[in-house]
Amino acid sequence: MTHWIIAPVILPALVAPFIVLAARYHIGIQRVFSVVGVLALIAVAAGLAWQASDGTVTLYQLGDWAAPFGIVLVGDRLSTMMVLLTAVLGLFVLLYAIGSGWDDRGRHFHALFQFQLMGIMGAFLTGDLFNLFVFFEVLLIASYGLMIHAGGNDRLRAGVQYVLFNLIGSTLFLFALGAIYAETGTLNMADLAERVRLITPEETVGIRVAAVLLLLVFAIKAALVPLHFWLPSSYAEAPAPVAALFAIMTKVGAYAIIRVYTLIFSPDLEVTQGLHDVWLLPAALVSLAIGMIGVLAARKLDRLVAFSVIGSMGMVMISIALFTPEGIAAALYYIIHSTLAGATLFLIVDLVRCSRADLQLTSQAPMAGAALTAGLFFAGAIAMAGLPPLSGFLGKLLVLNAAFDTDLVVWIWAVVLTSSLISILGFARAGSILFWKAHSVAPPEDETPLPRPAPLSYVAVGGLVALLGLHTVFAGVVHGYATTMARDLFAPGAYIETVVGTPGKLSKPDTDKAADKEDH
Repeated sequence: MTHWIIAPVILPALVAPFIVLAARYHIGIQRVFSVVGVLALIAVAAGLAWQASDGTVTLYQLGDWAAPFGIVLVGDRLSTMMVLLTAVLGLFVLLYAIGSGWDDRGRHFHALFQFQLMGIMGAFLTGDLFNLFVFFEVLLIASYGLMIHAGGNDRLRAGVQYVLFNLIGSTLFLFALGAIYAETGTLNMADLAERVRLITPEETVGIRVAAVLLLLVFAIKAALVPLHFWLPSSYAEAPAPVAALFAIMTKVGAYAIIRVYTLIFSPDLEVTQGLHDVWLLPAALVSLAIGMIGVLAARKLDRLVAFSVIGSMGMVMISIALFTPEGIAAALYYIIHSTLAGATLFLIVDLVRCSRADLQLTSQAPMAGAALTAGLFFAGAIAMAGLPPLSGFLGKLLVLNAAFDTDLVVWIWAVVLTSSLISILGFARAGSILFWKAHSVAPPEDETPLPRPAPLSYVAVGGLVALLGLHTVFAGVVHGYATTMARDLFAPGAYIETVVGTPGKLSKPDTDKAADKEDH
């Protein structure tokens, strides 16, 4: 048992109270400790990802209590990749918050930011459904504090809506956990993977209800239609660095669906028949369509980006809903892309807000730093719309290829291609109004020029754009790794054996591989 796997949870949990207790009134000290903490997170996450890259599944038992009775954290290829993605995103978001001064516009930004990272990391690493619920609640509390950072009636109203909708999800989560425990007597995911298979077809009513409730909960987190209503206002009204960090939060819902519905409620089980193709896939198609129509219809830039996030989650969920190794691999590649692209666009929205009277998509005088901001917007729009040469184009090709052998291939291709065209028109319209038509509007003579965004803000956004470029250049390597992860998810023998010590439904090669790792 290694202790490093708990570090991504413990580290922000220690930094946050230190900032509150020892550096409450010293923003400079807060910034230093927050950045150092995130850099340490990146180092630990990179080490865990490297350790898991050869298929090693790492287990941490809190209090040395073995599963399924104790609390466990589990690190495999998927969870460590998501932890590393979160840590890297957190660094650039934090740099932008410091450069733009958002962290100094309200109290306890850095402490809440660390608690937010703690919740996200815990959700990715936990091997227990109840503790997944606990980390979801940590996310909810910290994200609400970040949402209303710097105050304002509109922000407070959106925050209340966000909390109420997520509390509904939390209630459903508890009902689902109660039903699962009543049927199986455990909430450990690896243990559940074995016990659910032992339930006879005549006794699957309770566990079927629990599976549906869990899917609804995760769909709320992933902003899947018709459970997406909370996202546009919440993300549009949130401070820019907070909205950028929230780009990973919808992926927590997607991650939970991948983990639970490949490990516990796998597609070959009778209890899950119809959930994937009858309900999840149509909802994902509608989400993609509504998101991109919202991009075209948006009248404000922040709303446009919020709807693009809904559309990108629809694309992710289409690929997940296929529940094939090819589909999951395409989804994992696209998750990385959409997280970076969504965060980039939310930060660009703030660059525009700093240099413009408002975010209305109307012609106004040219903004300060328009050339650089326009270039970044152009790159972010290309990425989100899925145009070549950036990774969004490759991600959509992977999704379309994964859907080629399905019964709904015509619908999937039609919705994906049509929505891509609509998103191109929406982003082109916004860009032309903001940056091109601005040159035909003369600035008022008595108006005080708005300041140019800080250099560090441009560095943070440029860093995210550079990561999108790297994600494109190394697309083959990343997709190959995602394909290996997908194979692991559909053959979870090593995961189950590491956590509960029994081989479960392992094939012979998987059993030998897992045993060799245990001996090592």
